[in-house]
Amino acid sequence: MAVGVDPANLARFRRKFGGDDGMRRYVAALYELLANTIGSDKLVLRAGKLNALKLMRSSVLAERILALQRLVFEDPTLDRVPQPGKFGDAIAEIEDGLADLVAQRTLEEKIETKVNIKMAERHLDYLKDLKLEAIRDDAGPETPATEKKLRDLVALDDRKLSASALALVRPSVLADVVGQKAAIASLLAKISSPFPQHVILYGPPGVGKTTVARLALDVAKTRDYTPFAADAPFVEASGATLRWDPRETTNPLLGSVHDPIYQGSRREFAEGGIPEPKLGLVTKAHGGVLFIDEIGEMDAVLQTKLLKVLEDKRFSFESSYYDESDPSVPAYVKKLFTDGAPADFVMIGATTRDPSEIDAAIRSRCAEVFFEPLTEVQVRDIVAGAAKRLGVKLAPRVAELVASYTIEGRKAVQILADAHGHALFRAQQRSSRATRSSRTPAATIVEDDVTTVVQAGRLVPHTPVRAKRGREIGKALGLGVAHHVGSIIEIEAIAFAAREPNKGTVRFNDTAGSMAKDSVFNASSVVRAVAGVDPQDYDVHVNVVGGGNIDGPSAGLAVFLALYSAITKTPLPRDVAITGELSIAGNVRAVGGIVEKMYAARQAGMRLAIVPRENERDVDRTLGDMEIVTVRNVREAFDALELARPRRGAR
Repeated sequence: MAVGVDPANLARFRRKFGGDDGMRRYVAALYELLANTIGSDKLVLRAGKLNALKLMRSSVLAERILALQRLVFEDPTLDRVPQPGKFGDAIAEIEDGLADLVAQRTLEEKIETKVNIKMAERHLDYLKDLKLEAIRDDAGPETPATEKKLRDLVALDDRKLSASALALVRPSVLADVVGQKAAIASLLAKISSPFPQHVILYGPPGVGKTTVARLALDVAKTRDYTPFAADAPFVEASGATLRWDPRETTNPLLGSVHDPIYQGSRREFAEGGIPEPKLGLVTKAHGGVLFIDEIGEMDAVLQTKLLKVLEDKRFSFESSYYDESDPSVPAYVKKLFTDGAPADFVMIGATTRDPSEIDAAIRSRCAEVFFEPLTEVQVRDIVAGAAKRLGVKLAPRVAELVASYTIEGRKAVQILADAHGHALFRAQQRSSRATRSSRTPAATIVEDDVTTVVQAGRLVPHTPVRAKRGREIGKALGLGVAHHVGSIIEIEAIAFAAREPNKGTVRFNDTAGSMAKDSVFNASSVVRAVAGVDPQDYDVHVNVVGGGNIDGPSAGLAVFLALYSAITKTPLPRDVAITGELSIAGNVRAVGGIVEKMYAARQAGMRLAIVPRENERDVDRTLGDMEIVTVRNVREAFDALELARPRRGAR
């Protein structure tokens, strides 16, 4: 390759590098630096690729500089041989390129060193994990600390107190359940069937709803024509504790999904980014009974979702983390997300609420069974049976005393168990033995033991108002019901002549509620229509003794009779219970809760109960000696009470 030479430039270049030998040595040094940076072998390979081997070995300095340019900048298209006057510029560019190359290589080596260090550390950690895993495989997951905790737990399990009195005296067969023969037969007809139904049990607390539901399933499992297997589960839940989580992070009733990031799925799932489904009670009850106590207390949203499960007989899982194409997802997780969890069960709900307070959609899918309130005689039978199972003796009138404080079988057993404790303490004190005996001392429960319990618990008699002989002016005994428990409502009225004609006032206690106000106004109109007496000529005060709230119109007839008695000074019997809505025309209309009210009247020892004629079908006339009279209007009510009819008769 011909190279043009400028003598003046060549002279200056030689002076800068100390002559031709200095220039050659400097270029050789640059070659050596490049070889040290990228390696001699790589230098030769690069020169071959860039067609620079011949130039690199040339004796012409300009060609060696051109080869160096190609090698540094890795550009085979460079073909202009620098002139001797331009050697300085070319070498300056080569120096800059070499500086960048050396800096890059230095940084790469530094990073590579760090990477090697990290890899060595990871390798050591990996070896450590392998050693620990090998140790666990040989010795198991236990350590001395964990083994001690296990021993402590086993010791705690072995340390047991006596079974509770409630568990001991709980009926083991349906025949032992007191006072619920009709409810048991009705529930069995719905459960012990080839086509069992969902059921809601209504009734006051402590009458055996949970026990009967459990025993009904036991009976159904023994019958060949029912779909229940011998191992059909009975799963209990409380509607008062079941709550809907709007974040859907947990749902013990229906089921939920724990995502691998925020909700703590298992380690093997979390590491693979797999959501973990958690089965709910509806799946655990599959093939059996799901019993929900206090179902009326459940959240509305949760009730709606439960309805969906009742319809589909399955619960579906959803998660944005689920990837059906992920081969690491276990088969059972795929099945749960694809098909859902089975939830084919019979639901039995129990509640103390009125049917009108239960969600209509739930009621429409369920049969309904009503448990009756316990009578005083039935509570006495429960106390006597519980004493027999506890192995204790009862003094005379103990069972009657317990029954006077509660109509709940569960509460009666609690009172008996507490009284038993007092009796045992008394017997122990009387013992002449110096040391404690391992045997339980024989004891008899007496009335004082029960009295001590009720005083300590601030208990009051269940039926404070009881029937009395004789008659009294201005007092009538109405009937009310709340949470399937009937009660006697004592209504009293007093009347004084107004200071000025037609300027009388009517007062009543506001705590009785708006229905009481309406009943008083209706009664005033009927008194004027029936007796020909204008209540505005009197200052009248109507009171519900005890401040009871009357949230229905069923006290209308009783309010009228109390008001009529106070104005006309007509005495009313104290052993007659009255219920019925009163129209302003003097007619007696139907009311609810007749069964519970009749139980309350009988509990209070009433001789007679007056109820609306429209409720005649609801009346159970097998309640003993108490007479029940149905009436259509106030005239018939006067006849039932053996009162003289007023001057002006009603329709």
